[in-house]
This record gives sequence, C-alpha cells and structure tokens, in this order.
Amino acid sequence: MEVCYQLPVLPLDRPVPKHVLSRRGAISFSSSSSLFGAPDPRQLSQRRGAISYDSSDQTALYIRMLGDVRVRSQVGFEPERRSSHPYLFIDFRTLHSEYESQAQLSERRVHRLLSFQRYLHSSRLLRGVPQQIPLHILDEAYTGQARCMLEKVGNWNFDIFLFDKLTNGNSLITLTFHLLNQYGLVELFQLDMVKLWRFLVMVQEDYHSDNPYHNAVHAADVTQAMYCYLQEPMLAKSLTSYDILLGLLAAATHDLGHPGVNQPFLIKTGHYLATLYRNTSVLENHHWKSAVGLLRETGLFSHLPAEDSLNLERELGSLILATDISRQNGYLSRFRIHLDQENLFLSNASHRHFILQMALKCADICNPCRPWELSKQWSERVTEEFFQQGDIEKKHKLEVSPFCDRQKNTVGNIQIGFMTYVAEPLFAEWARFSDTRLSQTMLGHMGLNKASWGGLQQEPTPVSEEREPSRAGTDTEDAAARRNGNTATAAGGPSSKEIPQGSRES
Repeated sequence: MEVCYQLPVLPLDRPVPKHVLSRRGAISFSSSSSLFGAPDPRQLSQRRGAISYDSSDQTALYIRMLGDVRVRSQVGFEPERRSSHPYLFIDFRTLHSEYESQAQLSERRVHRLLSFQRYLHSSRLLRGVPQQIPLHILDEAYTGQARCMLEKVGNWNFDIFLFDKLTNGNSLITLTFHLLNQYGLVELFQLDMVKLWRFLVMVQEDYHSDNPYHNAVHAADVTQAMYCYLQEPMLAKSLTSYDILLGLLAAATHDLGHPGVNQPFLIKTGHYLATLYRNTSVLENHHWKSAVGLLRETGLFSHLPAEDSLNLERELGSLILATDISRQNGYLSRFRIHLDQENLFLSNASHRHFILQMALKCADICNPCRPWELSKQWSERVTEEFFQQGDIEKKHKLEVSPFCDRQKNTVGNIQIGFMTYVAEPLFAEWARFSDTRLSQTMLGHMGLNKASWGGLQQEPTPVSEEREPSRAGTDTEDAAARRNGNTATAAGGPSSKEIPQGSRES
C-alpha cells in the first residue's frame, strides 16, 4: 500500500507562514551563544595574517590590496556611531540588479516551499536507507549526462559550467549530495535525508546568483576541487570521516551569502557587517555564521550531542576563516615551516585540520590551475565582479578600490599579478606537501595560463587613461606586467609540452 503525506496547499497570493518557511539568513539566537555573541576583545588586538603594513615585499603588498587594505585607520571605528552612508543597510541582492518586485520575492519563497513539499513525501523511503540510494527520487535532473559526469567527478578537467547546465542550475546541491553519499557520510552520521536536502537547497539559494563570480557555481567548483585534494594519497590514507564531512561542508558554504563586494568596501561604507565583526574577516565571519544559521534552521545535526554539534560549528568556522586572503602569508609561512622541518604528522588531529585549511585555501583560488578554457571563464567572471564594485564606487563618489576600475585595468594584468603573488607561492608549497601527478598538472596549467594572459597583454589595446603613479594598485600592476616574460616556466610548470592530465576518479 502506498503511503502519501498530504500537505496543506498555500494560496500563492498569501504569505507563507513562518512555521512552514523560516527566515533566510536572519536567524535569531540566544545571546548566551558564544558563536553569535560579541567578539573576544583579546582577539581584536591580535595582528591579522602577520602581514606587515610597512613591508616593501610585493607579495604582502598585493595581498593587502586584495583583502586587507588599510581602511580602518582612514575610516575609524566607533562601535556606537551609526554611519549615514546609503550602503549601511544595503540589501546585498540589489547591488548589481534592479530591485525585485514583491511578486518576485513571493514567487521565490513559494518555490522553496514547493521544492521542500515535493520531496517530503519521500522521507519514509529515504530516512535510514543505506548509501546506495536511487538519487533520481530526489531530483529528476540527476540523470543522463549529469550522472555520467559524476562518474568522473575526481577528474581535474571537470567542467562545472557544463555540469551546472545539465543539472538545471543545481550543481551545488547535486554535487555536494553525491559526494556526501559516495563517502557513506549520510549513513555513517545518520543524517536525515529530508533535512540534508533542505539544507543543500537553502545553501544554494543563499548564494547570490547576480554575482558574476561569488555564486553557487563557484561554491560547486570549490567543492569539486576539494574532493580532488581529499583523494590525494597523503590525505586519503589519513583523514577521518569526520574530517571529510567537515571539508566538504566548508567548501560548499565557504562564500555563503557573499555580497559581491570586498571587505574594504564594506568598511569604508560603514556597513553593518563591518561593525558587527569589528572590521576583522568581515566576509568570512558572515559566511561562517550564515552556514551555522542554516545548519540550525534545518536541524541537520540536531540528533548529535550538543557539544559535538558546537564543536563541528566551530571547526567549520576555522576552515572558512582560513580563506581570508589577508591571512595568506601567515598560513603560507606556517606551511613552509612544517615542510622545512618535516614535522607534519597527519595522525595528529590538529595537523589534519591545518591541512584541511590549506586544502580549502587551494580549492578556493584554484581557477588559475584549471585548463585554459575553464580558467579563462573564471578570470573574466571575477574581474567583472571587481569592475561592478568599481562602478558602484564611482556612482556614489567613493574612491575606487584597487583592481576595480575597468578603465585602468584589464583581465590579463589582474590575473598575472594574482598568479605571481598569491597562487604560485601557495601551489608550489602544496606540491612540496603532495608531490603527485595532480600537483604537477596544476602547476603546469598555471604556467601556461600565465603565459597566455601575457601573450594577450602584448596585443594592441586602446590607450587608457593616464595612471596615477602614487597609487599602490598601479604600482603592483606595473610590477606584474614587468614579469610577463618567461612566464611559461613559472612555478616549475612545463613550458610548452603537453600537460599530464592528473585525475583522481572515484
């Protein structure tokens, strides 16, 4: 006998009751919760990322420009002072698009509700079923070519853009669920299938699709890269199931709710998030707390002991906070010391966690290491996001942030600088740690991609506006441009030979 669960049908012209559809990204928690309370004053006094502001080192300079511009001293910070700037109470979803009508908002909310109702009737079949689950029950798009692609999800050439099309824009949900299921984590941690699916749907929806770069497709790409690293021999033989669960969740949520603008923008406009997090790792704290909010809203780990659930939330935050670009030098220096002294022991839980942090950092900025046809798309997307921020700054008569002026920058010079000062040092150390075919493939792709951008830079371009020699941003761009020669062999990659296609197929 077939059992069906009859759910109330809500008229489309009526608001959805709060008990049926919880608020997104605005969860209220008890003030006693240490996770959502005020930051520890002792932490505020610590230096961020161990980057010297007075250093002439070009790498430190470039990283500061990306995410740690010294705007705090320019703007100041007064906890009780409320800025009158129009961006103080901005709705992130309207940064790059027109305001959504109330009808559009209502339609999106109803879509979430119906999506949940659609799968709720399967809960009796799905709850507690072993890992070999007929996944088509959950999503009708999870068939055909998408299923064939998932059979090679460990291949470094995995085309996340094609996969997103094949899954009808549900790449993050489909990929993350597949990986959790493939590792047997759903059964091992006794995750309720309906709660898990609802959590993944909410995570994907809370990425802003209007962002050219920081959207759900980027999160899916990072999750796929994280899986490739988890499959590397050094990690595969050492990580526990808990480590893998943590790593995949962190990858999927690491940019949750990203507004499409950077931290200096939020600080200099007096945005409430900058005030909330004391101008420190503003975006990363926002991503972490948003992820925790969805975990609690869905009750995904509510069946675990409270202490275990809190520990998981804290360690999830530790991984996400490691993606703060202003902390790049600190993590890289620690990584080098461990490798030089050969004292990384993956039997040690803290060392495994550190390696997960480094793996997530690599996954987050691995776009220059992808094949050219994929890397180029990501480069164009991230640069367009920079330029959109610059357009907003010009519109509101703010100083345009480095790399955000479309009249003075190109995709090529931004990417060459990024590869030179950020990506190459990180992936060179990762290759020391895990000297595998995949590592050499990544370095090889980065060398060729850098050479390709250098070649494009040599093509005739229209004369741009005269640059201001006093700006640190243009100084860095000039330094990057001067490094264009001999880029094919950068970071030890092959110059023009065919690159071995490293893969870790499941």
